[in-house]
Amino acid sequence: METSRNICIVGPSKRFLSGISYYTIRLANAMAQEKNVSVICFRQLLPTFLFPGKSHVGKDISSLNFSSGIPVFDGMDYNNPLTWVRAYNFMKEQEPDVVILQWWTSSIAHMQLLLKIFAGLLNKPKIIIEFHEVVDPFEESILPIRLYSKITGKLLRKNLDAYITHSESDKQLVAERYAIAPGKIHVIPHGLYDQYGELLNKNESRENLSIKDEFVILSFGLIRKYKGTSYLIRAFEQFPSGILEKSRLLIVGEVWEERKELLDQINASPAHKKITLIDEYIPDDRVNLYFSAADVVVLPYLRASQSGIAHIAMSFGKPVVVSEVGGLKESMAGYEGTFFIPPGDVDSIGKAILNLFGTEMYYEVPDQKWDKIINRYIDLIQSI
Repeated sequence: METSRNICIVGPSKRFLSGISYYTIRLANAMAQEKNVSVICFRQLLPTFLFPGKSHVGKDISSLNFSSGIPVFDGMDYNNPLTWVRAYNFMKEQEPDVVILQWWTSSIAHMQLLLKIFAGLLNKPKIIIEFHEVVDPFEESILPIRLYSKITGKLLRKNLDAYITHSESDKQLVAERYAIAPGKIHVIPHGLYDQYGELLNKNESRENLSIKDEFVILSFGLIRKYKGTSYLIRAFEQFPSGILEKSRLLIVGEVWEERKELLDQINASPAHKKITLIDEYIPDDRVNLYFSAADVVVLPYLRASQSGIAHIAMSFGKPVVVSEVGGLKESMAGYEGTFFIPPGDVDSIGKAILNLFGTEMYYEVPDQKWDKIINRYIDLIQSI
């Protein structure tokens, strides 16, 4: 049985750059090795002033791009019907057999619903939703967004051909929350984010970052309440004084939630002189610098479906102290450098990090290459 030839992937553009932007590009480029691929990008996701990462909106901070042969419509805006018409014309021209919608936030639900309607008016391609998030607690806490999400989401998810999650635990959550038959939900692992260049010399990387400490603990990525950064700080400040004096806690990433609380906690910490906060979105060409400088990457999440940061850490062979939550339990279990901790457990975080002090460990990169991931997509597409 022949699989469909034309695949249209729908996700965010680089204007509101996020991990899902990277995922959309990596998925499209890998899929294009096997199929005819086109891409529809959401350009303006919401009013810019409402976006927590508004300081980097529209900036050219990523070198990752779609392969040259992929037709891309980079311009569907949440508030511009003219761009919706252009998206319709693009879809009509590309004639996709399958449309894969990336789901990570409610703010784009109406645009995805429009594309579902457009598909029904055209050649009725198969439609798949790929869940990167089951529900965002912050969005869920705001009544208008919750109502909008419930109504548009229900219309969008109704009578689709298949659904994708990145773990069995997310599959169960999606099935329960949205009353979707488990047999229509397919688990496809997350590919590695290995696009950030080579691992650099540790000492040279630290010199570049003006770090003179012997032991560097890295917390990387967008800082939100569920990421558990406050627990990491509490664990760090309880290190024995002899080890604390030789250590550096490097917290790198845009602060999206509770910025004042985080700054107050760092300033009040007895270890504040050993903590460095870099509150900015790191351009692609500097990501490997921070991971190369680190002895250990710590992800003390309180909840998680997946983590792009975990996949970056694995691609550099770094030891990762990570909470045993959600899809992380599955995606990290096969990586020898994983050290699981209970979520929100300050003592366990500290103990796991201290066990790595002075070890200089490097682990084999897991075999989660995109070409193997794509074979799973192709099998799914063939089955529907």
